[in-house]
Amino acid sequence: MPKEFARNLFNKQVMATDGTEIGILSNIIIEIKGGNIIDMVVAPNVNFDTSRYRKADNFILIPFDSVSAIKDYIIIDKMKAKAN
Repeated sequence: MPKEFARNLFNKQVMATDGTEIGILSNIIIEIKGGNIIDMVVAPNVNFDTSRYRKADNFILIPFDSVSAIKDYIIIDKMKAKAN
């Protein structure tokens, strides 16, 4: 995946590969030593079922390794994103 500036990611729509609109990227969680993005903090759409996702307050946490593409939207694989 090509490099992206973090400022270009914020307030981007997060969608699943099946077209489901998940929400809007609000923040990211970064590993300090390596600088890798660990999780995306997403404000979920009101109609989106968040029951199978990790939560932090009113947000859901989506592992960054579930991202398959970043263009106009951030596209994720829902199966990789769900909590175990």
